[in-house]
Amino acid sequence: MRVNEQEMGRGRVVLRAEDVWKSYDEGTITVLKGIAFEAIEGQTVALCGPSGCGKSTLLHLFGGLDAPDRGRVAVNGIEVNRHRNLLRLLRHEVGFVFQLHNLIPDLTLEENCLIPTVAAGTKHKTALDRLHQLADRTGLSHRLGHRIQKLSGGERQRTALCRALMNRPKILLADEPTGSLDEQTSATVFALLMDMVATEGVTLVMATHDRGLAERCDRLLEMHDGRIHEVQYAR
Repeated sequence: MRVNEQEMGRGRVVLRAEDVWKSYDEGTITVLKGIAFEAIEGQTVALCGPSGCGKSTLLHLFGGLDAPDRGRVAVNGIEVNRHRNLLRLLRHEVGFVFQLHNLIPDLTLEENCLIPTVAAGTKHKTALDRLHQLADRTGLSHRLGHRIQKLSGGERQRTALCRALMNRPKILLADEPTGSLDEQTSATVFALLMDMVATEGVTLVMATHDRGLAERCDRLLEMHDGRIHEVQYAR
């Protein structure tokens, strides 16, 4: 099912949530309460707010990792929770970077990054060419054969960024991408993230507790108690 395309004055809407509700524990804990949200193509959006306010849950709905109880979620005009070929849609449309990277420690950097390309049916040579391109840009070329457990925290998060971009997604969802890193490494990884997003022409939606990083995005949204209470343009 397609949702009507709309303009936000500066570009095409690529992510949308309409009156989205989400609860857990058989409805006893309501996390999202009628969320309305839109992001336009190429925009960087930061979601700020305390733990438990619903930031991660909203990203999971956009990433197809969960489904809303009520309301609609759309990626590039296609309603996520009603699309018959959800996996194919999200493999090519959306990349995800998690706070704790979710890499497989016993596999090498290269093997971890190639997993999404296997799922998408990408030819091996094409996938390797893409990986080498991303590894060069993230300073990881010399680490391709190393197992994840041998990498530093910053290297693991840069690997997670490479993995998320392997299938050339149009949208990148980042859930506290620097939350587990020290201040200096966090700044380095965030700068790389923003550079990659700009170069790849990707729309970024990032959940973060770090307001300093959030204010460097195009938009800053405050979330409290399952709702978006205000929208500020950070720059």
